[in-house]
Amino acid sequence: MKNQKSFNGLFVGLVTLDLIYLAESPPKNNQKLVADDYTVAAGGPVTNAAVTFSHLSNNAKIYGVVGSHPMTQLIKGDLANYQVEIIDLNPTTENPPPVSSIIVSAPSGERAVISINAVKGSLPNFFLPKKFGRVPVKQRDCTTAISPDILQDIDIVLIDGHQMAIGCAISQKAKAENIPVVIDGGSWKPGFEKLLPFADYAICSANFYPPNCHTSEEVFAYLNQVGIPHIAITHGEKPIQYLSQNKINLIDVPKIQAADTLGAGDVFHGAFCHHVLHNTFIASLEKSAKIAALSCQSFGTRRWMEESVISEQ
Repeated sequence: MKNQKSFNGLFVGLVTLDLIYLAESPPKNNQKLVADDYTVAAGGPVTNAAVTFSHLSNNAKIYGVVGSHPMTQLIKGDLANYQVEIIDLNPTTENPPPVSSIIVSAPSGERAVISINAVKGSLPNFFLPKKFGRVPVKQRDCTTAISPDILQDIDIVLIDGHQMAIGCAISQKAKAENIPVVIDGGSWKPGFEKLLPFADYAICSANFYPPNCHTSEEVFAYLNQVGIPHIAITHGEKPIQYLSQNKINLIDVPKIQAADTLGAGDVFHGAFCHHVLHNTFIASLEKSAKIAALSCQSFGTRRWMEESVISEQ
């Protein structure tokens, strides 16, 4: 990769510690397994996306909760290795970070995950300015809850919804400053309805279902109605759906033998944030699918970057 950095991205959301094991299969009840391989890395949707964005010759900042627990040194060390900056929303907390334990099945590359996600890692409401008083988060103007220069020199923002109040603040401010906002719609989370109107791009998984939506067509209709101009839904190894001129179209993804599918969606989002600053929406989806497929051919969420060279924009 080039050493020259080209764009600046802000990634708002979940930061975890991932313990990743490679085995024949997940253990059954009362069974003990010896893993074939293992790795430890910082995790979370925007975290893996930020690492990917940085790997593609950009500057990445993560805006999330990390804290000062001894385990966070593993997170900080991993992100420093990939030149990703952390803006810690709660640097004094001594609570352990959310930890995910993942078992990747060697024959298929499929993964089993157990995690508390952001249950203990979300920013408490009391971190918002006292002037909000007891007004519910959904009724607040969250833009006053963040640093006024948080978006200085930022070219694109990715939000995963795990820090919803802060995500709301960032998206409103980015919209006002004409900075593109990308939504990582992994699954529906309360509060997304307040954030989505500020988004320019919604890249969702097949598990993202807003209220009263049960099909992809209904998801596209919902997101289109709230005013998001560019919408896509990924389906793993199946074609990507995207909405263009009120018609749902398909983009094929590369056919590969997957070694590990963990974090492929996160990699896709990080690659998309890079490519959409260079290319059209459709071209960005195509190029991001190639990078996500590449990441699935190595174990863990980092080794693909060590084993491959990506030169195209």
